[in-house]
Amino acid sequence: MRVRVRVRVRVRVRVRVRVRGSSAWPIVVPMKRILILGGTTEARQLAGKLAARADLEVTLSLAGRTESPVAQGVPVRAGGFGGARGLAAYLKEADTDLLIDATHPYAARISANAAEAAPQAGVPIMALRRPGWEPVEGDRWMLVDTVAGAVQALGAAPRRVFLALGRQEVAVFEAAPQHHYLIRSVDPVEPRLAVPDATYLLSRGPFREADERALLESNGIDIVVSKNSGGEATYGKIAAARVLGIEVIMIRRPSQPDVPSAETVDQLAAMVDHALEPDAERGV
Repeated sequence: MRVRVRVRVRVRVRVRVRVRGSSAWPIVVPMKRILILGGTTEARQLAGKLAARADLEVTLSLAGRTESPVAQGVPVRAGGFGGARGLAAYLKEADTDLLIDATHPYAARISANAAEAAPQAGVPIMALRRPGWEPVEGDRWMLVDTVAGAVQALGAAPRRVFLALGRQEVAVFEAAPQHHYLIRSVDPVEPRLAVPDATYLLSRGPFREADERALLESNGIDIVVSKNSGGEATYGKIAAARVLGIEVIMIRRPSQPDVPSAETVDQLAAMVDHALEPDAERGV
């Protein structure tokens, strides 16, 4: 008895044509698929850097919380995956070769899901982790662990508060309606806070120190509430607060999973090179 077995093999290649003189011949380049969990400037920069390579197929995943994200320059997937299990299923279905977590330092749930999903799917993972800010001479930081802790740290006496947190976390400040709030976000805060005195500012960084100083002075701000996001794009308010002698309630970063990581785009791109090169070339 003869048994016929049909096997389907998917091979991803990119074909380039090289021309020399009057002849041309195709060059077949094996492709590797990379999924980047993004939402940061560095994620966009990394995606562009990797997508320029002929042997990589890059998809950038955004959570979809920003209504009008900036152009990413690579194919984008928007929306959640349905937890770690859903992400693991996606990685398998998409035949992903590498998962990169380049989310915001405070996207703790997404990072935890990624660290759990990658081994479930048998996919290597690495992370791009922007260094946090460190206080320097003249800074007046008050460190808290949560946004709720920042509300408590404002105290009972009315203050003029600059909330530089984004629209997702500001609702808890309704518990302290005695303060005046200046609230800056990329997208509108909806619904608006149920407090008697709040001003809303729509703006997207980067923000220069000189502009931040003018903003704080013109609004009579005497305290800033901020996450320790790191990087240069939003550091202007921290430097401006230092110059003006204004207090900063700094919300500590959440803990992050223990996965291979780098602090810069170039460092992580080099890690990608090493992770995806054949074992024989790595000397394994």
